[in-house]
Amino acid sequence: MRHGEEVETPRGSARMDVDLPAAKPTSLLVLGHGAGGGVDAPDLIAVRDAAVSAGVAVARVTQPYRVAGRRAPAPAGQLDEAWSTVVGVLRARHPTVPTIVGGRSSGARVACRTAASVGALGIVALAFPLHPPGKPERSRAGELATGVPTLVVNGDRDPFGVPSAGPGVRVEIRPGERHDLRRDPEAVAAVVLGWLREYGWAGPFPPA
Repeated sequence: MRHGEEVETPRGSARMDVDLPAAKPTSLLVLGHGAGGGVDAPDLIAVRDAAVSAGVAVARVTQPYRVAGRRAPAPAGQLDEAWSTVVGVLRARHPTVPTIVGGRSSGARVACRTAASVGALGIVALAFPLHPPGKPERSRAGELATGVPTLVVNGDRDPFGVPSAGPGVRVEIRPGERHDLRRDPEAVAAVVLGWLREYGWAGPFPPA
């Protein structure tokens, strides 16, 4: 079952598109988009499809600046505030299942920065932008040090860099992929689903 609705946040109206599995969800996975993109990015759609098929409720959140038709992202604090509001609404609707947060690029950064405060048990970081292209000295690695189990999936040709694994942080590198992870999004989704299953947050694949 799928439905979408707008949610009022202190930073304007956000949107959440929610896909529910046929049976009671095993967990809730909330995903955010990249800075100039949307929630229909190939990797986000592939992760959604794989996760819902394995019993996970998946919500894709569109930030208020994108709902308002702007491409330039809001400041980090505003992104975090709007995101946290939407995650709070979703958690209230699914109070008995674990919450996992994540997203791609900018959305992954937001998820990392807010994971502890929203009560997430895990983070899925797709194409985490370790640094601006050509500026490795401006590392954002510290944002991954959340204390929350984290899966990072990056391409080996990502101009934004590839994070290193650390305590509680697993890094899966996809050969031939760039920042958009468009070459094989289903393979990206399979990595994410395998990780979710390791923690008991997703069920098995449906019969072929």
